[in-house]
Amino acid sequence: MSKNNNLTTGSVGKTLINFVMPYLLSYFMQTLYGLADLFVVGIYNTSETTSAVSIGSQITHMITVIIVGMAMGATVNIGYAVGADDSKRVRKVIGTSAVFFVLFGFFLTLLLLIFRQSIVTVMMTPKEAIAETTSYITMCFAGVPFITAYNVISSIYRGLGDSKRPMYFVAAACIINIVLDFLFVGAFSMGAFGAALATVCGQAASVLVSLVFIKKIPNEYIPKKQEIHLNSNVMSKVLSVGVPIALQDGLIQIAFTIIMIIANRRGLIASTSVGITEKLIGFMFLVPSAFLSAISAVTAQNIGAQQVKRAVKSLKIGLTVTVVWGAVCALYCGFFPHTLIGLFTKDSAVIIAGSQYLKSYSFDCMFAAVHFCFSGYFCGAGKSGVSFLHNIISIIAIRIPGAYFASMMFPDTLYPMGWAAPLGSVLSMLICIGFFVYFVKKKTPGFYE
Repeated sequence: MSKNNNLTTGSVGKTLINFVMPYLLSYFMQTLYGLADLFVVGIYNTSETTSAVSIGSQITHMITVIIVGMAMGATVNIGYAVGADDSKRVRKVIGTSAVFFVLFGFFLTLLLLIFRQSIVTVMMTPKEAIAETTSYITMCFAGVPFITAYNVISSIYRGLGDSKRPMYFVAAACIINIVLDFLFVGAFSMGAFGAALATVCGQAASVLVSLVFIKKIPNEYIPKKQEIHLNSNVMSKVLSVGVPIALQDGLIQIAFTIIMIIANRRGLIASTSVGITEKLIGFMFLVPSAFLSAISAVTAQNIGAQQVKRAVKSLKIGLTVTVVWGAVCALYCGFFPHTLIGLFTKDSAVIIAGSQYLKSYSFDCMFAAVHFCFSGYFCGAGKSGVSFLHNIISIIAIRIPGAYFASMMFPDTLYPMGWAAPLGSVLSMLICIGFFVYFVKKKTPGFYE
């Protein structure tokens, strides 16, 4: 293992921040995909096209986070092996993950393309936006193999302690996506389909760049020919971590999607307002999301090296940074929400409705920061089931019913509906703290040294 990629030595704070910054920049550029699509479409098209892109990108984002969650299983298992200085184990995880995710990516693509029309219907897409939403998701679904390949290759690097190269991969995709957005949507007037095509071209570019860098992996970690196959033992360990994370992230996105469906039932203005706000919240969540992933990798390597105190310290640092960031976001959105909503639309009705929703929803940035960091630790410690549990309880008990009843009781404003997410995060936060204290008191491996 390269000394520069060793997450088990040196200052914990410096190691975590140095590791998280490329993660943050990668997430920033990935989120910029959807924001760029929405921004460019908002310049050249009407609310119908903006609604199509906001709905379509919500669907594709849900698929992406599920893939990322699955790939986290590879990151954590590689991290354990690297921390334990077991290069043979690293090769087995990489070889097994490569084969599994190639098959998984193509199967998922086929499934999505078959059911694309049903997905548009389930989303309660406003009739004015159905045609463009369908064309947008059809193109994006065709790019799912590229999304899978990029995220799996990136997960391998991050498990090895290298978060910089994945940043280079997504940078290439982001630049190409933005340039092609203006070309396809602006110059060629291709609407939502053009935005989707630009995104897929960017994703394909990121995979090509990542394949070029594959040879930079240290030789002792490159799988031998006989190690590139589905090893059942390794696969079970990868999936035991990855599946709960994927389910957790998928359920969160399903909750967001159901909330969007609730908004779609209220008409085009509400649909567009909620779609834009979700994009903005996704941008604000970049910091806690980056720390979740970084804490997972740092925790996995340090627990593999039997240095639990370093792992716990990384959690404390992550909590401090992300909660402060969340408080700043909530404060700004409380006073100036129109300045953010107005970046994506000229429609005054959408700006008013979106500002109402963003004012209340933005408090989620502060509360979610806590359970994001704890989820990162639980995943790195091999307790990803806890992350799944607190999210499913939060979604069923508060997020979805809260949004539904607020929508029914307050049909003239989106402000009450926006409180469903932060209140759900408060419940998740309390559950996470409770489990962490329980594991420490029980002297559970990974929580006690």
